[in-house]
Amino acid sequence: MSAPAALIDLTDCDREPIHVPQAIQPHGFLLVLNLEAQTVEQVAGAVEELTGRTTWMDQSATDLLGEVVGRRLRDMARGHETGFAGRWRATNRLEYDIVVHYAPGRAPLERMVVEVEQSSQQARLGVELISRLDAAGAALERAASVQTVCERAADAFRSLTGFERVMIYRFLDDEAGQVIAESRAAGASSFLNHHFPATDIPRQARALYLRNPVRVIPDCRYTPQPLRPVAPGEPPLDMSDSGLRSVSPVHIQYLKNMGVRASASVSIIVDDVLWGLVACHSATPLLLPYELRVACTTLARTLARQLKTKADAELYRDRVRLRRLEDELILRLSTERDLDAALAEHSGQLTELVGADGLAIVRGDRIACFGHTPPQEAVRRLSDWLGQQPGLRPVASNALSALLPEAQAWRVHASGLLAVRLAGDQPLSLLWFRSEILETVRWAGDPSTAVKSAADGGPLTPRASFEGWSQTVTGRARRWSAAAVESAARLRDALFDFAAVNQLRSQNQSLQARLTERELRLEQQQFLMREVNHRVQNSLTLVSSFLGLQARDLGDSPAGSALQEARRRVRAVSTVHSRLYRGDHDTTIDLSRYISELVDDLGASMGADWTAAIETDLAPVCIDAGRAVTLGLILTELIINAQKYAYDGRPGPLRITLSESDDRFRLVVADDGKGGHKAGKGFGSMMIGSLVTQLDGRIDYRDLAPGLEVALRARIDPASDLAWPVAEGRGAA
Repeated sequence: MSAPAALIDLTDCDREPIHVPQAIQPHGFLLVLNLEAQTVEQVAGAVEELTGRTTWMDQSATDLLGEVVGRRLRDMARGHETGFAGRWRATNRLEYDIVVHYAPGRAPLERMVVEVEQSSQQARLGVELISRLDAAGAALERAASVQTVCERAADAFRSLTGFERVMIYRFLDDEAGQVIAESRAAGASSFLNHHFPATDIPRQARALYLRNPVRVIPDCRYTPQPLRPVAPGEPPLDMSDSGLRSVSPVHIQYLKNMGVRASASVSIIVDDVLWGLVACHSATPLLLPYELRVACTTLARTLARQLKTKADAELYRDRVRLRRLEDELILRLSTERDLDAALAEHSGQLTELVGADGLAIVRGDRIACFGHTPPQEAVRRLSDWLGQQPGLRPVASNALSALLPEAQAWRVHASGLLAVRLAGDQPLSLLWFRSEILETVRWAGDPSTAVKSAADGGPLTPRASFEGWSQTVTGRARRWSAAAVESAARLRDALFDFAAVNQLRSQNQSLQARLTERELRLEQQQFLMREVNHRVQNSLTLVSSFLGLQARDLGDSPAGSALQEARRRVRAVSTVHSRLYRGDHDTTIDLSRYISELVDDLGASMGADWTAAIETDLAPVCIDAGRAVTLGLILTELIINAQKYAYDGRPGPLRITLSESDDRFRLVVADDGKGGHKAGKGFGSMMIGSLVTQLDGRIDYRDLAPGLEVALRARIDPASDLAWPVAEGRGAA
């Protein structure tokens, strides 16, 4: 409903300087001391009457309050201590509590503020107070819920303070307040479940409640006692930490209109946030002395801990329940369908997950609605609006029209919205809806008249009536719990992972199909290669046999010898080819095994005497098959040369050595013959030179006198960039 013209803006209340009233309540007096000198600079209250000193300016605290108190104040000033300083007996024979805090002075100085306030006049034992606090704390711990904790706390505070009505007042999201628990004496009026507008406790008052957790007014009909003297231009004394601080005239009138004579407020602070207040009222004057204020502060902290504990426990139970539902939902999603279609199959579980009345799934041009939802064009508009929202947190509101005014038209089914969006090529939106609930809010008085000012800009005045006033609130739905919002965020993340895994699975299936096809082709190729190998081996064997027959017919003639050399070369190629296609190697072979087989084969063709004369010392070296063929041809030529030139065809010692160093191998063929058969211009020498070039290697000839050593060096890996060492020996090819 609309407010009258005389309503003052809430910010006017927020600007009222309640922390610098320059006055105190009369149930004590206040001294402002120079921190260093401990002398009085300002006072407020009946200092002269209660100390018996008519002169106090520039006097020491000891002069006014006695040596014991003065010494304690000096000690506290040195350690910058705050709080209780002791008790002091005034001239009226009453006892007063002395409380210390500090306030800014003329920069950079600071002043000590000493408050002397009326005590309970009781010799209350500390153990009695502690036992009462312990019993109250135990009762709060046994409470099963937040509501029960608040109800027991109201009883405990009323028993501790003696006030007629104690209310647990909780701040709502819109900064208004609601009385959620109450304890009252017979005959006291009730405000249980009543709402109070935010203007009742403006922002600067809330800031003071965080800083100074207890505020007391023993009698709201008091006459403020001004701070004196106040020099012209001097900044006002900051009384934020003062227990005697005079309160706002607006609040005094508020209490009078409410029928309250004495009040106390205790802050309930949870996680450094003002959760609410313990509001205490009495129809007669009632003092809440310092010791009980400390006890109330302690009990309020116990209450705050229990509120947090119970709320966290409830949230944890909700989280566990929802996490189980999320896991079940993700496990049941089909991997064979599009994500929106898979989700649509489980719309009931999705709706149940967050306690919604309706659900819409939007992806591209497709919209699927379940339960109570607004029209599809409205769903489309909300999905587009969701995509424009910053950040990654879900959008959650129980009053959607407050965020999106056009949603007022859809409030019947969409007053509440909880929504998440999955980004991607085709973004997917999940929108949960809650229907409108017509709520009747009972206010303590008409909230539109909460605080008013005269039309001519006169003083602020609170509303005069606190009679119950009902208001029907529209456009609102049940609030989304913190656990439900967290669940929606987790579900979004899980769906994102699910979609990614599905995409990866699809790609893997495609790759697997391609791999299967490739394996089939490889198998076919291997079959063809085995056939080719078989044919090549047969052909090489046939050529070798043909050359052997021809050489036998020609005997020891030069032509016969030439045919034998050709036959050995063919057998060298055949040996490498055979090893390549045995199926236990890929593209590399063990050079030591290959040379051993090649030497055995050559020895067999040259005769048993030659086989016995050849010695080998071969280190295992893996080499590319193509390079092995080339090396085999070189070794064949070197053995043939040794047979022909070192021993004139007769058997003689022949040593073959293979070694490896860094990225190179070294093959040595040495004999004890007559020597002199170094690189020449014949066919064999030219072939050796050509083959060494193919290996990108080098060959050295060294006289052994008698005999000749031929050393071939080349890289194992032709891609290696290691530099060649300085050439050894002489006669390099």
